[in-house]
Amino acid sequence: MEMGIDEMKLLVVEDERKLVKNLAKGLRKLGYAVDCAFDGEEALELYELNTYDLMILDLNLPEKDGLEVLRCVRSKDLYFRVIILSARSSVEERVRGLDMGANDYLAKPFDFKELEARIRGLLLREFRQRESRLICGNLEVDTITRTVGFMGIPVSVTKKEYGILEYLMLHKRTISAEDLMEHVWDSEVDLFSNTLKFHMSSLRKKLEEATGGQIEIVTVRGQGYYISSREGTDE
Repeated sequence: MEMGIDEMKLLVVEDERKLVKNLAKGLRKLGYAVDCAFDGEEALELYELNTYDLMILDLNLPEKDGLEVLRCVRSKDLYFRVIILSARSSVEERVRGLDMGANDYLAKPFDFKELEARIRGLLLREFRQRESRLICGNLEVDTITRTVGFMGIPVSVTKKEYGILEYLMLHKRTISAEDLMEHVWDSEVDLFSNTLKFHMSSLRKKLEEATGGQIEIVTVRGQGYYISSREGTDE
């Protein structure tokens, strides 16, 4: 996957539960982490609690209309990506949604492949703006090709291991376990499970073998993790 979508987190806001189930299933198969909200108020609560890369927003929602949700989101963040997915298909409705700040508008019924392409297009714009090469000592992560290398030698990692590594190298500070899990997984993951510890242990072993201990992920008790180079050449 050339875009690095496994660390991308989406919020699907839709009151048709069957459609939500199918959308979430399809998007997760593509590698996205997905949270779901079934009304406007729940959508805003999740938006406040979590960090998302993109929202798929229906307009005909209970509790709070989709356009009101969009208005609230735009009052806080002018750049957050929102795709409206609605049965309101008239030109006037589309223009209104776009004028209110939606990045894209897809009318129902729709083809999942088209939605996938539009999501990919919006996220790709953000992804290309990121630093394409992340460096820690002699360890290099290429965020475009999604590859990891040490002194030019490839290091094989899984999707989740890559997500953890890229997130640590992007921020270069101590990252809490909760922050890592919320970003690399969706919010349905059990924060008290051993999921992160399992992937972290595997990633550490691979870095130890590949770098001879020159690169390590350090645990700060009670705070989280950070990545470090023995030579102290983090850039």
